[in-house]
Amino acid sequence: MDWSRVTIREEVRPGDAEAVRAIVASAGFFHDFEIDVAVELVEERLARGPASGYFFLFAESTGRVIGYSCYGPIACTVGSYDLYWIAVHADCRGRGLGRRLLRLTEERIAAAGGRRVYVETSSRELYQPTQRFYEHCGYRREALLQDFYAVGDGKLIYCRVVGES
Repeated sequence: MDWSRVTIREEVRPGDAEAVRAIVASAGFFHDFEIDVAVELVEERLARGPASGYFFLFAESTGRVIGYSCYGPIACTVGSYDLYWIAVHADCRGRGLGRRLLRLTEERIAAAGGRRVYVETSSRELYQPTQRFYEHCGYRREALLQDFYAVGDGKLIYCRVVGES
C-alpha cells in the first residue's frame, strides 16, 4: 500500500455512516442487522459527540474511506476499552492497513489512560482469519462463551495490554 496516499483522521463526518456501511458490507459475511449496528455507532457519535463514548479512526485514500476502527471505554472499569469494530474494505485488504489501524487505535487508547483492549469475535470457522489477525497482533484469547450468538456460534474474547514498553 502506498502509505503516502493514506491519511488517518479522528473527526466523524456525516458521510462516514455510508462509508462504514460499504466497508462492513464488503466483508460478505455480516448480517444486515450487524451492518446496521456498525452504522448506528457512527450516527450516535455524530448526534452526541464524545459523550457517546464511541471514538473512531478513519483511513482515507484519495478522498475515499477505505478502513476504520471504532472503540471506547468500558463503563464501570478503570482503563479497559472495547474495540467495537475494525474493518478494511475488501479491495484494500492484505496490505497492512488493518494492522496499522489497530496500532494507531491502541496508541489513542494508551494516551487516554487505557490499559487493556478487549475484542469480541465469533468462534465460527468463517472468522478464523479474524482470530488469526488478532493473535498475530499480540492479542491473547481470554474466553470462549459457547453458543453465545447461536447454537454452534460462540463468542471469543481477546485482550491485549497496551501502553507498556
